[in-house]
Amino acid sequence: MSKEADLDHSEQVQVNAYENVPTSVIFEAIRREGEHELLRPASALWWSGVAAGLAISTSVLAKGFLASVLPHSDWAAAITNLGYTIGFLIVILARMQLFTENTITPILPLFLEPTRHNFARTARLWGIVFTANLVGCLVAALVLVHGHIVPDARFEGILAISRHYAEATAFQHFAWGIPAGFLIAALVWILPRMEDAGEVLMIVIVTYIIGLGGMSHVVAGSTELLVLVFNGDLGLLPAVFNGILPALAGNVLGGTGIFAALTYAQVREEI
Repeated sequence: MSKEADLDHSEQVQVNAYENVPTSVIFEAIRREGEHELLRPASALWWSGVAAGLAISTSVLAKGFLASVLPHSDWAAAITNLGYTIGFLIVILARMQLFTENTITPILPLFLEPTRHNFARTARLWGIVFTANLVGCLVAALVLVHGHIVPDARFEGILAISRHYAEATAFQHFAWGIPAGFLIAALVWILPRMEDAGEVLMIVIVTYIIGLGGMSHVVAGSTELLVLVFNGDLGLLPAVFNGILPALAGNVLGGTGIFAALTYAQVREEI
C-alpha cells in the first residue's frame, strides 16, 4: 500500500476537490446547464445571443489591430491571433449565448432523452441563438464599416484579415469548421473543472489554437464576411453560401456530431 502525504485538514479538503472527477459527473453538470438553457425565455436567449455576436466581433477588431501594425511575415500570425482570443474571453466569461457552445450543452439532454419534445426544444434554442449571433455580427460589421469608429489604418488591418478569411472555398470552411467546433465543445467540457485563472488560460489556449490554425468559426467568421459585404468587397450570397453556412455545418459536425457524441458514448453505461 502506497504511503500518503501528511496533510492537514484544509489541505485534504483541497485534495478531495481536485481528485479525478468521474466523467459521468462532468456529463451531468453540463447536462443540467443545458437544461437550464433550454428552459430560458426566448427574449433572454435572443438578447444574450445578440450581445455575444457583438462581443465576439472584438476578436476581429483585436486581431485586425495587431495585423495593421505588424509586418506581413509568417511569424506575425503567432501574435495577431492573440487578439483573436479577446472576443471569446468576453463571451464565455460573461456567460453570453454563443452558438458553438450550444453544440454540446443542450445536446446532452437530447442524447439522454431523444424525444420529439427535446428535439423541438433544441431546435428552438439553436434557431434563436444562431440568428441572434448573426444579428449581433451584422450590427458590429455595419458600425465598423459605416460608423468610422476606428482609425483608417486600423480598419485596413480588419479588412486584411477579413479578406484572408473570405479566400477559403465553401468546402474549406466546412472542413476547417470541424476542428473548430470540436475544440469549442471540448472547451465547454473542460471549463467546469477550472478555477478562475485556469478558466481564462484555457479559453485563451483553445481559441488561440483555433485562430492560429486558420480554422473557421461561424460566428467570428460571420463578422469578417459581413465587414466585406458592407464594404462592397463581397456579395451577400457568396458570404452566406460560401462562408457562413459551410462553417456552420462544420462547427455542428465537430461539436455535436463528433465531440458530444463521443462524450455521451463514454458515459452511457454509467448513467
